[in-house]
Amino acid sequence: MFIEPNISGERRGWVEVICGSMFSGKTEELIRRLKRAKIANLKVEIFKPAIDTRYDETQVVSHDANAIQSTPIENSQTILLMSEGVDVVGIDEAQFFDDQIIYVCEQLAARGTRVIVAGLDMDYKGRPFGQMPNLLAIADYITKLHAICVQCGNIASISHRKSAVGPQVLLGEKDVYEPRCRKCVHEKP
Repeated sequence: MFIEPNISGERRGWVEVICGSMFSGKTEELIRRLKRAKIANLKVEIFKPAIDTRYDETQVVSHDANAIQSTPIENSQTILLMSEGVDVVGIDEAQFFDDQIIYVCEQLAARGTRVIVAGLDMDYKGRPFGQMPNLLAIADYITKLHAICVQCGNIASISHRKSAVGPQVLLGEKDVYEPRCRKCVHEKP
């Protein structure tokens, strides 16, 4: 990603969105970018939804077990309160946040903060998920990652739920979800 040099000396903020299906490396990429920001001695804060306790209560953890300390929060407005004077804000699992997440990201960017957001762009039925379509619309930079279809080996963009029973939001891992391509998501297991 190319970022124009800032010769005026003022801090400029922007919004980066990392999206894709489960098992595509979204959280891994978020952690990588945040660790690089820390290496650059930037002040970094990371947030995740409090409901995401799959791997850890407070850490953002990728499927490959890479982790970074974060703050679990109940609503997106808390991010504004907890990120005053921060250079870079990371937000994981953005699809689970309320509709104020767009306002929060725009306010942070207006303050001069680099905002890096990761989340599922589609639910298990292949439909736009949560506030991710709105975040993609306001993003300055977008990275769409893909997994590998477990059925045929092609590029996968859908987090197929092995059982259609249950609500739209059902936390789980490989026991509940698997990556599939468009063709294989419609075939029987």
